[in-house]
Formats: sequence, structure tokens, C-alpha cells
Amino acid sequence: MTKTYMAKNSEIHREWHLVDADNQIVGRLASRLATILMGKHKPIYTPHVDCGDFLVVINVEKVRFTGQSLAHPTHPYFTDKMLTKEYDRYSGYPGGRRVTTAAKILETKPEMILHEAVRRMLPKSKLGRSMLDKLKLYVGDSHPHQAQNPRPLEL
Repeated sequence: MTKTYMAKNSEIHREWHLVDADNQIVGRLASRLATILMGKHKPIYTPHVDCGDFLVVINVEKVRFTGQSLAHPTHPYFTDKMLTKEYDRYSGYPGGRRVTTAAKILETKPEMILHEAVRRMLPKSKLGRSMLDKLKLYVGDSHPHQAQNPRPLEL
């Protein structure tokens, strides 16, 4: 009789992957990153155990949205969706709702766009928050994780 395999925390081997986000579409990249963070790419995937890998993502400021391309002096992948897509934040206080466009966020905190896209694709629990801690986002080509020897990952 065969039994269903359930992974244990002590049996999980986590690897480090390096992803270049240059000219990648935000939603498609985020769904692939969420799959790797959850561990669904491994045969030992268990829904209630965090069996995903670490991800180091560089060049997050060069991600792009789909849509009609517009001329922009600083961002080569500027599209009309950057002006129409909105991100809401709410402080919990009356009048504390803030609405920001993707173009403004890309100027101030470019890593927040990819972070929010991946966060919304992960489970909404303690397990999802621990998975999100394994995602490292960096503006530019450099990152402080050379000691972990992250392997390049083609998406």
C-alpha cells in the first residue's frame, strides 16, 4: 500500500536562485516567483509546509507592464497602464486612504511593485508571510548575497 508523502521541515533543502527582471512583464514574472517561493516546482511540495527556495531578483526597476508604449525620458518601458493602474493603501484611520499610480511608485520605490504582486499571489497566513521573507528584491545589478552562490534562473 502506498502512502502520500508529506514533507517535513527537517527534510527540505532550499536553494538560492538569481533572477534578472530586466524587460519582464510584472504579472507573469510575479506568478513564476510565487510558484518557486511556495515550492510548487518541487516534487515534494506539501501545501502546509514552506518548501520553497530563496529568490534574489535584480533590476526590479526595469520591469514593464503590458499596454500601449508611451515615450518617456527616464523609463524605456513606459506604458499607458503605468498611468492608469492604481495601488490603494489604507492606514485604518478616517481619511487615511492613499491612491498612487504605478508610475509614481516606480519612481520612488520600484521594488514595491513586484513585492506587492508576489505578496498577493501567496497564501494569506503566517505561512505566506514566511514564504515572502525568502524574496529579496534589489534595484540595479548588485546584491549582497554572493556568499550564498545563487544560481541564475531563466524564467
